[in-house]
Amino acid sequence: MIKSLYIKDFALIDELEVQFEAGLNVMTGQTGAGKSIIIGALNMILGERADTEVIRQGADKAIAEATIRVGENRFLKKLLEENAVDYSVELILRREIRQSGSRAFINDTPVNISVLKAVGDQLVDLHGQHDHQMLLKDENHLGVIDQFDSVQPYVDAYRKEYSSMAELQKELRNLRRRERELKEKTELYQFQVKELEAAELDAHEEENMIAEMNLLDNAEDLDQKAAAISDIGSGDDVSLIEMINTIKLHLEDMARIEPEFETYLQEINTARISIQETIHFAERYRGRIEFNPARLETLRRRQSELNRLQKKYQRTIPDLIGYYNEIKAELNIAENFDLEIERIETKIEHQTELLRDAAKDLHNKRVDVGSHLSADIVSALKNLGIMNGQFRVDVNWQFSEKGWFNLDGRFVDCTEKGCDEVRFFISTNKGEEPKPLAKIASGGEVSRVMLSLKSILAKEHHLPVMIFDEIDTGISGNISEKVGREMRKLSAYCQIIAITHQPQIASQAHRHYRVEKREEGERTLTRITVLTDEEHIKEVAGLMSGEEITDSALLSARELIERGAMRN
Repeated sequence: MIKSLYIKDFALIDELEVQFEAGLNVMTGQTGAGKSIIIGALNMILGERADTEVIRQGADKAIAEATIRVGENRFLKKLLEENAVDYSVELILRREIRQSGSRAFINDTPVNISVLKAVGDQLVDLHGQHDHQMLLKDENHLGVIDQFDSVQPYVDAYRKEYSSMAELQKELRNLRRRERELKEKTELYQFQVKELEAAELDAHEEENMIAEMNLLDNAEDLDQKAAAISDIGSGDDVSLIEMINTIKLHLEDMARIEPEFETYLQEINTARISIQETIHFAERYRGRIEFNPARLETLRRRQSELNRLQKKYQRTIPDLIGYYNEIKAELNIAENFDLEIERIETKIEHQTELLRDAAKDLHNKRVDVGSHLSADIVSALKNLGIMNGQFRVDVNWQFSEKGWFNLDGRFVDCTEKGCDEVRFFISTNKGEEPKPLAKIASGGEVSRVMLSLKSILAKEHHLPVMIFDEIDTGISGNISEKVGREMRKLSAYCQIIAITHQPQIASQAHRHYRVEKREEGERTLTRITVLTDEEHIKEVAGLMSGEEITDSALLSARELIERGAMRN
């Protein structure tokens, strides 16, 4: 249950804190007093979208915080542990809205809004003023049936098989698409494979070829330079080696007299050895020089061919080799498409059986739950004044020529939600056949159907809190009193917070709160007050008679409250 709600700088609320009790908590007040603002703050706490416009004028941020007693809840405990939030039997959900964005906290730990919403969905069912319109759309009826705990295992089993089938179907589509694409490219790929095979590509060939061409292209120059170096060591005139030897002899004599020449003697010895080795290498290298114009021409033609291929395919030689391997593999796949398609189709045939079985189980369970739900709603509607009401849940297979499996000669269309179409039918008058809910029910009747559904689902799911924002739309008088009694009965299973304008509903409250708008200085502010027993009677009387509360209205209010207490 929601123990307390704290709101600060939210719309017309500067600062507000209210304590709620178990049972039926009712909020009343004039239109525009701020009741919906309080519900909006609760919505924000529960992870719904919030706009920066809710920030009170002049404030930096809007804050809404609720303390909720949850007791032991394994699902919540696991969810919070996965998000590094400490679990306790009381959770503090907090939301802050700034101009720069939104922040959410659970037990003072920052969390994503999605986590806050997941937690809120487990704790509170908030029914807004227009949520009953959901029932008027056929596409929402399936979701109502699937909310029942007994249906969920069948939904999960079906979705598992559906997911496997969807993956196989996707794989088959991709395979056939590739087959079509390859058929269009097969002739081109065959020509390219033949051309690249004939080229006998090597990733390192180009580099090696350029080096060899450089030597062949400069063979004459290399020979001349090597010969010149050789001549330095063996010329007719005084050679370089002889000159160095002479310098060496003089340095040896000088070093014996002056030690400083010893360093230069060592350096001239090193130079003499290096020059001798260079001359000998040049002499040997001349014997290795290749004069081969024919080989050079062959290499130039090969280089021209490689350049042509690289320009044609817009790829380097290593990339060309990769492309060759790629298209060769594609051609190999093209030759084996029939076998691969047959393999996938065999898998699909087996998966079809599994999907059909899961779909049948889910369909049958929905039919069974729909039947029980129909009976429960008819019973609940009697308590709400629709004595001859009929309610029927139709669960029908969805058929399509593009369906995934055959059922009694017709193909069944499958979606992630199942293979069924669910529609609600109602009759509120004796002797009339049930018709689609959207076509037959008035606003008041839809409200009563929604309350019946909420009552049944609350008992099914054991939700701690249910919030009704003017669910009494379209009803009045005697019916309102019956709705109030049902809400009070429902509050035995969960805490209920309700906004209403109906005295018959307000009279059933275990705790009554008045919301009002006040002018304080230059600002208009919203305030909420917990009413005493006498104030509760006076507020109910005001709902009955308007601004001027008469003695007869007070008497009627007291009787209405006492009658409700006796019945409950």
